[in-house]
Amino acid sequence: MSETNTRTTDTEGAETEDALHILLIEDNPGDARLIQEMLRGTEELAQRVSPTETASQTPDITRETRLEEGLETIESEPTDIILLDLNLPDSEGLNTLETVHEETGETPIVVLTGVRDQQVGVEAIQRGAQDFLVKDEVTSELLVRTIHHAIERARQQRERRQQREQLEALNRLNRIGHDITHAVITTETRAELEQEVCDRLAESDAYRFAWIGSVNPGSDRVVPKAAAGVEEGYLDEIDVTVDEDDESGRGPAGTAIRTGQVQVMNDASSAPEFEPWREAARARDYRSSVAIPITHEDLVYGVLNVYSSSPRSFEGPETAVLGRIGDIVAHAITAIERRDALVSDAVVELEFRVEAMAEELVELSATESCSIEFEQLVGSDETLLAYGSAHGVSQETFTETVDRTDGITDVRLLAARRDEFEFELVAPAAVSLFETIATHGGRVASATIDDGEFRFVVELSRGRDTRQMIELIRTQRDDVTYLAQRTTERSERSDSGSSSVLEDELTEKQRAALETAYFAGYFDWPRGSTGEEIAERLGIAPATFNQHLRTAERKFFSSMFGE
Repeated sequence: MSETNTRTTDTEGAETEDALHILLIEDNPGDARLIQEMLRGTEELAQRVSPTETASQTPDITRETRLEEGLETIESEPTDIILLDLNLPDSEGLNTLETVHEETGETPIVVLTGVRDQQVGVEAIQRGAQDFLVKDEVTSELLVRTIHHAIERARQQRERRQQREQLEALNRLNRIGHDITHAVITTETRAELEQEVCDRLAESDAYRFAWIGSVNPGSDRVVPKAAAGVEEGYLDEIDVTVDEDDESGRGPAGTAIRTGQVQVMNDASSAPEFEPWREAARARDYRSSVAIPITHEDLVYGVLNVYSSSPRSFEGPETAVLGRIGDIVAHAITAIERRDALVSDAVVELEFRVEAMAEELVELSATESCSIEFEQLVGSDETLLAYGSAHGVSQETFTETVDRTDGITDVRLLAARRDEFEFELVAPAAVSLFETIATHGGRVASATIDDGEFRFVVELSRGRDTRQMIELIRTQRDDVTYLAQRTTERSERSDSGSSSVLEDELTEKQRAALETAYFAGYFDWPRGSTGEEIAERLGIAPATFNQHLRTAERKFFSSMFGE
């Protein structure tokens, strides 16, 4: 800095952090002193520019005598307005203005001219200056008013530019949304749809790349499923999870999946939650990003991540439009999965092991080398009826063990063969788990106690959120271990008419009555259970059971033989 550099301070000698910062680039000592004296001690300018924040402070003035030194100050210190003499020792004329304007961008500039240079001042405004002042005609009032108007015009220009950019961004996003909607109609699979969404976003000049990830079942890790525009190696370098307690789960993508809310990161260089991925992002010039959850009702399909090379690229209405694109993708995936479920017998099976359920029966399977299979579970208001068969154990030993088993209140033997027998168990302790699984679109397809282990399999239609089901079951019981996931054929493919009436026509009580009657042997000959026994199991009067059963039979047969 030159020795002529001066800075106006407050009365205590300390620089005022919130004051208006004025940079005066003027090599003439007399002109500079005049400008400084006019501004020194005046509070009117601060009141005009920012009446709430700096009303009681005088401007903070920094003076430089050379263009080079002025540019250094602009780069290193905050500057609200520049008072610029065009003729300096190291630069002359409008070239001085052009150089400063290129370096400062939106910082307002007021040009200082001589009496004979008024035409130059007019040209300066045409080239980016906010105003000009003739040095010999400057008064304190005129100087304050000119600075105020320059700052205000610059602010208005900045707001208009931002509004224009937002409008352009919204128009661009609307076009992208239209293209994605078209992709929703034309793509056949979820993988094709996700890739098309990433491709379309990455094609835009505003974004560097996009990727879609979903949570790997049985873990917290977010696995990439589709990507476009990504530089090689980035997705391999980063590790993203949804675990809030893990640093890798507190970033935008993990938080978006966990909360269901759009997450914006304005600047990768300063956001603390982006620390685990900062170096990889900085190496590829990724400055800002948005993470958009892909969810529909209770289904969490994953997260859409979009990156930009500019900071603060995702603000205001643009974020809301991107959020709607996430909704469109989620609805489309739901439609694709439901369509596939209708034309395919494929289902997803989740297998679990439970440690502290029916422990006496589990121990029996180890000591007697027997196996117990539960083939059907029927829920009622307050209890759960389990129908199954036991192999390799006597009926007496089995019933004695059941009597000692916590969570099971009654057992009834239904039929016996040479090496196995069928049974009915009443298990109120399992009602909560069973209802949770059923409420979220699953069913317990089978359960087995064998070789000292209790395992059960939950069946879901393709497209359901397997991770959510896993977490729900873990929430219900902390002794459950997730073992495996597999896609298989439906265990029982019913005729479309019978399936429809069971799912759509029957009430819960009617279906429970029909299922219990069937699995309890009510329709066998001779009957395995009487109506009174089944009514007792369901906790209802025999007449009520008979009414539910007859209504269910009529609806079922009407679907088979009626119009």
